[in-house]
Amino acid sequence: MTIDTQERVHFASVTKSYYPIIVGVFVSILIISNIAATKLIVFGPLIVDGGAFLFPLAYVIGDVLSEVYGWRAARRAIVLGFSMAILAAVTFWVVQLSPSADGYENQAAFEAVLGFVPRIVLASVCGYLVGQLLNSYVLVKIKERTKERHLWARLIGSTVVGEFADTLVFCTIAFYGVITGAEFANYVIVGYVYKTLLEVVLLPITYPIIGLIKRREPTYHLESAV
Repeated sequence: MTIDTQERVHFASVTKSYYPIIVGVFVSILIISNIAATKLIVFGPLIVDGGAFLFPLAYVIGDVLSEVYGWRAARRAIVLGFSMAILAAVTFWVVQLSPSADGYENQAAFEAVLGFVPRIVLASVCGYLVGQLLNSYVLVKIKERTKERHLWARLIGSTVVGEFADTLVFCTIAFYGVITGAEFANYVIVGYVYKTLLEVVLLPITYPIIGLIKRREPTYHLESAV
């Protein structure tokens, strides 16, 4: 009788859930948007920050997480995004303080774009955390009343609340005093209306994505999918 003494190689199995992929995209959009938000952009009379191009998609994905996986799973993703945003800020700060190599002439440019600006970092993480948690909480609470009906009401209702909180907190902490009066009001209102309307415009895309994930997630109809 031969005894196989060779050590077996083990690997963990990868589940079929879409949750890890969605969370990865969600966190990536947050980090990219936070970097882009350091620049203010003017379109005629309108003032927005660079995060306006991509950040609204974080709310679309946040809606998907809340609708399909529930409050606890969405909250887990939001807290992970918050942690990674802090890690990114600390990393940029450490790199900023590190001595430059000979021949490196872009220190000032690095500090201008990625440098640690406590006010911007605080505004970003506070706005994100408050807005996303409210967005997820409101969506889940509406779903408890509407069940699987009226998805549009959940998506729009949660966005109206979440985006308002996010925009107001971020703009106030980041730029109040830097831009004031009518300019500040313009920045807040335009940012809020733009982000909210964009999610409404994306509803024809959000609907089938949510439907697809619900059909593909084998545990969706169980009480504790994630």
